[in-house]
Amino acid sequence: MQNSKKGLLPFKHGVHLSKEQCPKTPQGVKDMRRIPYASAADSLMYAILCTKLDICYVVEIVSRYQSNLGLDHLTVVKIILKYLKRTRDYMIVYGAKNFTLTGYTDSDFQIDKDSRKSTSGLVFILNDGVVVWHSIKEGYIADSTMEVEYVAAFEAEKQ
Repeated sequence: MQNSKKGLLPFKHGVHLSKEQCPKTPQGVKDMRRIPYASAADSLMYAILCTKLDICYVVEIVSRYQSNLGLDHLTVVKIILKYLKRTRDYMIVYGAKNFTLTGYTDSDFQIDKDSRKSTSGLVFILNDGVVVWHSIKEGYIADSTMEVEYVAAFEAEKQ
């Protein structure tokens, strides 16, 4: 990764990970276990907790496959690492005399091909610095995009 090109985004649009991309043979599983994927995913989770909130969504997705990863899952982890390399000098700065609090929510609709559950997230920003964030895979299967967007807005309102 030392000489890798720097990634523009932590996740590429149109990439969908699923259990279908996991190895199917015992030898394939054995070969993939030699790759320190779980260690990389754990390190990414630590980065989220400390300073890199912008990778929360994609790390939550790749963490689902720690027990049986495929090459596509590993490729996404490499993309995240390249993105972190490019943004290593970015930082959160709080300043100004007038405080402006802005909140955002978003959801995907059944993007998880394995469970058909949606992921919702929220972020509150104070003067260009994140103060509250949350991302969660919903515990139920929603019937519509509007439903998951409403749930995300409701969760944000509780903050």
